[in-house]
Order: sequence, then structure tokens, then C-alpha cells
Amino acid sequence: MPKKDTARVLSIDGCEVRISNPDKPYFSRDVKLSKLDIVNYYLAVASGAVAGVRDRPSMLKRFVDGAEKPPFYQKRAPENRPEWLRTVTLSFPSGRTAEEVVVDDAAGLAWIVNLGCIELHPHAVRTNDLDHPDELRIDLDPGPGVEWPDVRRVAIEARNLLEEMGLRGWPKTSGSRGMHINARIHQRWTFTEVRRAALALSREIERRAPKIATSKWWKEERHGVFLDYNQNAKDRTTCSAYSIRPLPDARVSAPLRWEEIPDCEPSDFTVLTMPARLKEIGDPNARMDDAAASLDQLLQLADRDEAAGLGDAPWPPHFRKMEGEPARVAPSRAKGVKTAKKVTTKKATTKTATAKRSKMPLITVANSQDKEAALAGLERWKAKYRDAASHLAVDDVLVDSMRGRSSTWTRIRVNLRNVPEKIRPPQEKPDPDDDPTRAWRETRRD
Repeated sequence: MPKKDTARVLSIDGCEVRISNPDKPYFSRDVKLSKLDIVNYYLAVASGAVAGVRDRPSMLKRFVDGAEKPPFYQKRAPENRPEWLRTVTLSFPSGRTAEEVVVDDAAGLAWIVNLGCIELHPHAVRTNDLDHPDELRIDLDPGPGVEWPDVRRVAIEARNLLEEMGLRGWPKTSGSRGMHINARIHQRWTFTEVRRAALALSREIERRAPKIATSKWWKEERHGVFLDYNQNAKDRTTCSAYSIRPLPDARVSAPLRWEEIPDCEPSDFTVLTMPARLKEIGDPNARMDDAAASLDQLLQLADRDEAAGLGDAPWPPHFRKMEGEPARVAPSRAKGVKTAKKVTTKKATTKTATAKRSKMPLITVANSQDKEAALAGLERWKAKYRDAASHLAVDDVLVDSMRGRSSTWTRIRVNLRNVPEKIRPPQEKPDPDDDPTRAWRETRRD
């Protein structure tokens, strides 16, 4: 007997949007939410959510089995899509292109949510110019054990520096443990130049708040709150305002007013609270498009860094090796060879020697597509090596969300730097050892 079709058809601003399996559970732990509940949430906050994605190509991060199961990433717009939905062809660092979805209204929002997109992931460009971003993105990513007050303090440092540089920052919670600060910029600079400005900003904040902020790319070198300058590289996206995050309480990336930051908590902003908040106070980001400004002062700061011997920093792994970039290898895998790097600025070209980096004693204890299974493997390792585990600091355990070709998986590493050498466990076969990219990487090597 064929299954009954339970689909709902919504009429949104004259467009019909079919919602398949509307009763499908998407959250079932702290809150109970169905797919239709998620659609209704986005319709309730559409005035704010659409503003964050309108006229921008978006990557689709699809949680087709709900928020408690792994998602997969889809760059290309589905072939079966409504005529009223816009697309644009975007090029990537690999040289490939993809026709990506552009969400311009509430109907488009509901349509991509029906695909399982509980998070919204727009690029930092507008469709009229896909090579020059109109947004500088500052991603504050707290390391293990870092508390929310430190994130708030780093956010205030970022706000102050942006103001000194002639830019206005618009803060929002990330929807997890961190915070995002976006600044509108004129569409004059390439992705490479915007990333260079972001790196200079990250380094300056690290200088001003060295105990709680870091610009170091490699996790094993970080402490405190990481300012992820690479979120400004081409092809990178972050969740936009009002996006739902896959946490048990259905937490949301919430736009904030600066005066709210000293007292706010990320858990204040959920699917259940955000519609009323938007109705009561309006969208704190509503005037963002009116505040576009120049990157000139930040780029001058980058010039000063480079003149002082601070060259480029590592790029994301899927990018080609960039001019002036240091060796793209983690300290734990470095061979300890001193190398020279070339630093190029508009005014001068110099050579600076990189300091010899110490090799970190890292071991991998778990690989899994299921984060909970990886964490269980970590607990088994700790139980097996109780003495060594007793010496670990909070930030010695590195839980990495690894990006595969179309999905994410979890790798857990342990830094043994605080463990006496005599009792350091050896590298063993990880438990579990389910790295979905291994076969693909081995094929590439062949």
C-alpha cells in the first residue's frame, strides 16, 4: 500500500513552496521541533534572515535526516527547482564553477529549508560582483575550555580596533560558543586583499590581548579565542544571522546590539525566543548596508606588519600554495627546518627568516563520521592511559571538525606536551578509525 503523501504546500508572497515530510523530527532532545516548525521559524524571522542572504550565492548545508545527524554540503543548485528561484555561477580556487542558489525572499528561504538547510551559508559577495566582497568577516572561535566572558572581551577589542580603522562592526552570536562580527566594506578589494586585512586585524588584537586572543592557524599553537582570518578567503562561508545551529536547544545565531554583549548568553537565543525578540526590538543589523567603509587603514596595518617581518599566514588546505605563505605544515609534523620566506608589499620586497618551530607531540586517538563515537573513543583512550591523561590540560585535547568532499567528520588528537616523556603513549591505530576521506586521498596520491 503506497504511503500517504503528507506534504504541505505553502503560499508565500504569491509563490507556492512544497514542504515534504512536514512532521519529520529535526530536533528531539532539549526541544521537539519538526521540519515544518523549522520552516515556520524562518518565516517568522524572514525580515532579518533574508537580509543576511539576499543577493548572495549560498552553499547548501543539508541536514536531510534532522539536526542530530551529520549534514552534507552541496554547492550546486538542484536541477529541480522553481522558476522563480534565482541562481548565479560562482568560480572556486580549484578552477571549477558551480551554479549556486540565491535566496532573495521568504519563499526562497522556505524552499532551501525544505531541502534540510537549517543553517544559512551565504558567500561574502553580491551577485553584481562575485570577485570583490562587500563584507569583512571576523570569526571569534573559542578553544577548548575558553569561557564566554573571554569571547565577549575579545569582541570588544575587535569593535574598538574596527572603529580606529574607520569601520563599524555588527556583532552576533555564532549560535554555538563563539561570536561573529561583520563589517560592510566597499566592493573595491579582492578576496586576497580582504583576507590580508583580516589577518592584520587578528594579529593586532592578539598583540592587544595576548592572554585571551590568538591569530595562530594551527590548533596546537592556539590558546584562548582564535580570530579566524581565513573565513575571508574565497569559497569560505559562515552561518548568517538567524541561522539555526544543530545543538540540542536549537540555538540561533543572533544579531546583537553592542550594549547587550556584557550581559548576554548564547543560550538566550533559540528558535523559541528569536521571533518574539525580532518583533520586540527589530533587527539589530537593519542598517548594516548603510555603513560600508574602506579597508585602507587595515591594509596599512598589514603593510606595517610585513615591513616588520610578519609575512603571510597559512591558507586553508584546499588552496594552492600562495606567494609568501610559510610552510603549510602543522608544528607536530614539521621537520624543524629553517626556511626563508619572501614578503611582498606595495612599497618594498624583503626576506625574513622564519624561526625554527618546535615539533608538538600529537597523536590521533579517534576518527569518525559520528562525533559522539569519536568522543567515546577518546574516553576509552583516557581510561587506557589514566596516568598520561591526568597530565592533560583542557586545550591539549583537539576535537577537529574535518571537511570531506561533501560532509564533515570528527578527528580527535591529543597533545602530549604536558605529559612526561617516559609515560607518553605511542601513536596507535585510532579507535574508532573511520576517516571517510582516506580512500579518496590515497587515490589522489596514486
